Amino acid sequence: MQDTPPRAADLLAQRLYEAGCRHAFGMPGGEVLTLVDALERAGITFHLTKHENAAGFMAEAVHHRDGAPAILVATLGPGAMNGINVVANALQDRVPMIVLTGCVEADEALTYTHQVMDHSQVYRSITKGTYLLTAEGADIVADKAVSLATQPRPGPVHIDVPISVADTRVSSPKRRRLAKAAAVAPEGNCLEKARRWVAEAERPFAIVGLDVLYDGSSSVVQAFLEHFGIPFVTTYKAKGVVPEDHPLCLGGAGLSPLADQHLVPLVEQADLVLCLGYDPIEMRPGWREIWDPEETRVIDISAVVNDHYMHQAGLNLVADTGATLEAIAKGNPARATWPNSEPDQVKTALAQAFPTDDEWGPAAVIAETRAALPAETLATADSGAHRILLSQMWNCSEARGLIQSSALCTMGCAVPMAIGLKLVEPERPVISFSGDAGFLMVAGELSTASEMGGNPIFLVFVDASLALIELKQRQRQMGNRGVGFDRHDFAALGRALGGYGHTVHNRQELRAALDAAQAADRFTVIAAEIDRGGYDGRI
Repeated sequence: MQDTPPRAADLLAQRLYEAGCRHAFGMPGGEVLTLVDALERAGITFHLTKHENAAGFMAEAVHHRDGAPAILVATLGPGAMNGINVVANALQDRVPMIVLTGCVEADEALTYTHQVMDHSQVYRSITKGTYLLTAEGADIVADKAVSLATQPRPGPVHIDVPISVADTRVSSPKRRRLAKAAAVAPEGNCLEKARRWVAEAERPFAIVGLDVLYDGSSSVVQAFLEHFGIPFVTTYKAKGVVPEDHPLCLGGAGLSPLADQHLVPLVEQADLVLCLGYDPIEMRPGWREIWDPEETRVIDISAVVNDHYMHQAGLNLVADTGATLEAIAKGNPARATWPNSEPDQVKTALAQAFPTDDEWGPAAVIAETRAALPAETLATADSGAHRILLSQMWNCSEARGLIQSSALCTMGCAVPMAIGLKLVEPERPVISFSGDAGFLMVAGELSTASEMGGNPIFLVFVDASLALIELKQRQRQMGNRGVGFDRHDFAALGRALGGYGHTVHNRQELRAALDAAQAADRFTVIAAEIDRGGYDGRI
């Protein structure tokens, strides 16, 4: 007796399993029931969430731990549209994601219009590519999607799946796999110029970016920086690729004008700038063209051609970061750098700019939380004023120790990301940091946290204000309009949806709440009440 041929949906699911995927997130509808069934049969657990946008952020968090593409599942029409924000985020934040949507057949759509729309047309501008699954080409479409999503720079790929195609049995399917490209390093004149520039640099400086997260070069990057004595910053998403307690590390850079007051002048003093996997999509305008490649030697090593015009370089190398650095360093002796110790002075100034000894306020909340939680804690950050402060103060000893939306900078990401992290790292402490407005956007997902189990901590900065926007209003001498709202009982909300809740007003209360949360058998919401204006002079 012959085995029953696989369905087209099975071929798609099997390819995703082969890519390392073990979790998928979303909300089902009748149009994706076969897809969900196929995912489960392939060994990929489907997790029901309360909103597709949150589902995508949970999936992204899982990707940051297991390295496999994130999977978002949405039904046709409103389901597919609910995922727009998180898919756009995946594109800008370079997250490999497979977006699976159900759709009706083309013939059916000719005369039936209820909830029918062109998903591909909508998704085309916010994905690396969009495909329509066919029965005979299911395996090829699946492999193309995985390959495109994971190729530099990674991003989301959309697959629209007609109902009848998902159910169609495919006899003798041909399996095809795109061969993985080998790491490439420069050679010839470009390599010799790079070697000479590094050898001659007296004041080198490096900016390490998120490409390093994907090319596996963090250990080579660290060895290179140590060998040549090169001080460095990372972008927010690359925090921890070299442990931030390293003596050459000057922390994260990107969105803090206060940090930039110290970092940018140092960059301007450099006689060599090395952009190591640096994608400036994470950076504020203050980092746009802060050097002149006609006056400063700049080596840009990136995964793709940098056509963003955020900065220019005298030597552009589209190559693997690690292989390139090994080629530059080979036989190249170390030398003393920065004879006047300017980087050390900047490091001291940054520590003074972001003190940990405030009596209370957002900086005190972050400092006390960092001190109370173990070093191996995984953290997520929502967008807002607190994220800028957190990204400067929360030291990471490993890559992806703090994850956030650092390119699209979308609100509502931290809570679902923390849920995803706790799902795949149940033994590690997990905490999310949210402003009260961002938390309210996704508060319903606390029920998902309760259903999934574990004890993630959801910390909320409560100041009843869109603090960052309100700060900008005041800076422009505008009135307070459209940025304030009521203070709510977030601790009670946590208890109502199946967890614990604490409201804290000082360091002692916060420490007690954090201690209780770590020992808790389910999630905890900690509402830290702070004054409006608490971020003034801090970010």
